[in-house]
Amino acid sequence: MEIIDNHTHLNDEPFRGKEQYYLERAKSLGVTKVICAGQDPDFNQRAVDLVQRFDNVYAMVGYCPDVAKDYDQKAEDKLIEQLKIPKVVAMGEIGLDYYWDESPRDVQREVFARQIEVAHDLKMPVDIHTRDAFPDCYDILKNSNLEYGAILHSFNGGIDWLNKFLDLNVYFSYSGVVSFTKATEVHESAKAAPLDRILVETDAPYLTPKPYRGRQNETGYVRYVAEAIAKLKDIPLEEVAEATYKNTVRVYGLK
Repeated sequence: MEIIDNHTHLNDEPFRGKEQYYLERAKSLGVTKVICAGQDPDFNQRAVDLVQRFDNVYAMVGYCPDVAKDYDQKAEDKLIEQLKIPKVVAMGEIGLDYYWDESPRDVQREVFARQIEVAHDLKMPVDIHTRDAFPDCYDILKNSNLEYGAILHSFNGGIDWLNKFLDLNVYFSYSGVVSFTKATEVHESAKAAPLDRILVETDAPYLTPKPYRGRQNETGYVRYVAEAIAKLKDIPLEEVAEATYKNTVRVYGLK
């Protein structure tokens, strides 16, 4: 059994200098590949550095909503340069965040749409952060060319939003939230989501799943996300692992 953590922050401070340790712990839990998410110039470069060091680490780079206000032509040129590096497999994380509102909302929308265009030009998928912004996120995706796929990272929508996004070339990545007792909307959408459109992630060091909720998350704990989905769907863990592995390889074009 092999599992891929398709969205982790191995480039974040808690893992600095300990990446090998956490990757070995992940391997002991059946997690054989990870995709390290960028979000700003610093995290993007750290993610790129990690793919050079570890065979089983891939990366994505992008400007998240918090730093959308800093996006300009120079930033775009740097992203394009990084997206051409082997094992950099997606533009991400990008999107909208109306909870923190660190960048003006009109700027967030403009930069989100622009980065989708850049990714399409490079024939790459996009990995999407959306918080308190499903309507605008949906409208932007509906009016974008998603020929190369999109992943809704840490998807926390209910069945209504699941069904709307299913009409687009979108995959649903579930995080540790799917294991939380009170996350009933997420439980229902995970039950209903087609198995060929589901991915699993940790978003480590955040969103730690049961049975370790309350502690720092780590990439190996994506196994418990897969276990939670298997329990909700009443199918074997191995079936979830196989499907999400194939889905991740397909949408990110992993080798």
